[in-house]
Amino acid sequence: MHKRLLPLSGALALAALLSGPAHAQTEIQWWHSMGGALGEWVNDLAKDFNGSQTQYKVVPTFKGSYDESMTAAIAAFRAGNAPHILQVFEVGTATMMASGGAIVPVGKIMNDAGVKFDPAAYVPAVSGYYTAPNGQMLSFPFNSSTPVFHYNKDAFKAAGLDAENPPKTWPEVALAAGKLKASGHKCPFTTSWVSWTQLESFAAWHNIEFATKGNGMRGIDARLNFNGPLHVRHIENLANMAKTGLFVYKGRGNAADSTFVSGECAMITGSSALYGNVKRNSKFVGGIGTLPYYPDVSGAPQNTVIGGASLWVMSGKKADEYKGVAQFFAHLSKPEEAAKSHQRTGYLPVTIASFELTDKSGFYKQNPGTDVSVTQMIRKTTDKSRGIRLGNFVQIRTINDEELEQVWSGRKAPKQALDDAVRRGNEQLSRFEAANKGK
Repeated sequence: MHKRLLPLSGALALAALLSGPAHAQTEIQWWHSMGGALGEWVNDLAKDFNGSQTQYKVVPTFKGSYDESMTAAIAAFRAGNAPHILQVFEVGTATMMASGGAIVPVGKIMNDAGVKFDPAAYVPAVSGYYTAPNGQMLSFPFNSSTPVFHYNKDAFKAAGLDAENPPKTWPEVALAAGKLKASGHKCPFTTSWVSWTQLESFAAWHNIEFATKGNGMRGIDARLNFNGPLHVRHIENLANMAKTGLFVYKGRGNAADSTFVSGECAMITGSSALYGNVKRNSKFVGGIGTLPYYPDVSGAPQNTVIGGASLWVMSGKKADEYKGVAQFFAHLSKPEEAAKSHQRTGYLPVTIASFELTDKSGFYKQNPGTDVSVTQMIRKTTDKSRGIRLGNFVQIRTINDEELEQVWSGRKAPKQALDDAVRRGNEQLSRFEAANKGK
């Protein structure tokens, strides 16, 4: 029995139909700064979204460090070929807010696309940071982190320390560092992101100001004031620890992270997002504790402040492309997607539903310490601890690094270094205010 053949014209039409999609996909360019294991996570997010529908294709591109990608995006915007989505670290928030026509608020993107969007669904300490005074959410909270205390449980056991009870106060950190050194550790304690962990978050955690005007939240005329008695006392203590080999400075940004993951350093204050790297690449059992504080300070501990980055939408794109951006953000906000990202990376859950889903799944019980970042952030905030939003913040952090490096090397007294950092940083704030007044 022979098969019935299609007429030639019908066969050609069918072949044409099967050979390719009826319409081309709309590409969404996403520039990011996630390397290594986090870069794989970003690629997986795009892959999952691209596989969930056929209309849009998100194309992630690694553009170097946060400041490198921001510089590249500004140049691309001026040249008329900016990406649709740009990942910007939290210290770039005030600069992006002041850039006016370069960005489109994420609240507008979602509403224009008819995508259900409720800012109240997001963790308040996260969404509040990226919200304008008029209540409009400006960027999409993507990889939000907060500083925590990571420690090597194996090293603790070897030094005769309680591996299930990490130090909670700075005096306890110094004592633990002494025991770790005595047991042979050449780097008992280190820190990454020095300004973020030891000056900015330190201030919020102790409920004291880092800068005036609610740390810049209430206006661009804010000025730095982190050279008061408590900050000076803390930097003096760290300087003494550095002199005796209890604290070892390992460089700017997250340079110290690799020294903890490798086992070289036994304790580190750093991003909650270091968790994913430790879990995947370290040969020891890692533990997570809260950021240390000084027990004699009234009101401490308060809450820590946001770190990480958010996703900003650049202006000048087509309406259909913005619809794709909105669909992508809606996909990332699904409770199961946001929970999966939080559990994989150590970044904060961006929505309340994803936190609840993670809690119900038993993840926090199975992975002790992974809820520390959340509990540190969801405490009630005060005027001094809502977050820090300053202009030219990237330059201010560089100044803080430069001045504190003078302290760690013994070339400058802590009070002098903090006074100089505040003076130089305030020059940056004056410049930013002058350039953006009346905008």
